[in-house]
Amino acid sequence: MADSSLQNGLGVRENNALFAAWLVALFSTLSILFIGEVLGQTPCILCWFQRAFMFPLAIILGVGLWYSDKNVWRYGLPLSLGGLAIALYHTLLYFGIIPEAIQPCSASGPSCTDQGMVILGLPIPLLSVGAFLMIFVLLLQLYRGRNS
Repeated sequence: MADSSLQNGLGVRENNALFAAWLVALFSTLSILFIGEVLGQTPCILCWFQRAFMFPLAIILGVGLWYSDKNVWRYGLPLSLGGLAIALYHTLLYFGIIPEAIQPCSASGPSCTDQGMVILGLPIPLLSVGAFLMIFVLLLQLYRGRNS
């Protein structure tokens, strides 16, 4: 017989998807804080906007997981989609697909093309795309499984 808490809240599959999304958001948030506060790397303007979408995801998804809230996708999907859009734009700038003339990174601020923007051979903007995309897909799975 199924656990009554699973009947009233999230099923096992949905709980696992939410847990995985929260772990991605938490790891991303802690990594961002480490890069900025410990390594002292100043973020560019696009990184700041991505932080504005990632930081609340770690909190919202954690609270949703704690309370087995099957409606947490309503708050997480728009945040992950907004962050994904900015991260994708940032990645296109990084790889030079979008011309330099419209780059939001100023001459006096940090550059998106510095070597400090690469971790394990992958640029930080691309890692951000991966994190937001994983969170989006996992929350989409939660959305689809909410009525089953």
